Amino acid sequence: MTTSRRFADRKVERFEKNILKRGAVPETATKKGKDYPVGPLLLGFFVFVVIGSSLFQIIRTATGGGMA
Repeated sequence: MTTSRRFADRKVERFEKNILKRGAVPETATKKGKDYPVGPLLLGFFVFVVIGSSLFQIIRTATGGGMA
């Protein structure tokens, strides 16, 4: 066998061995926590802004400011 043929055979063998390993991820590699995509501080700030702005709009409308 030539060198390039041996090299090609070795590559194919390695490739076929890796095919059998696909999808076999150990459970320790997966995340098992209740991680939130945003932090609690950012979530609290968002809730503060949304609720605060809605309350401000309600008070403004109730005092006669209207939609203008």
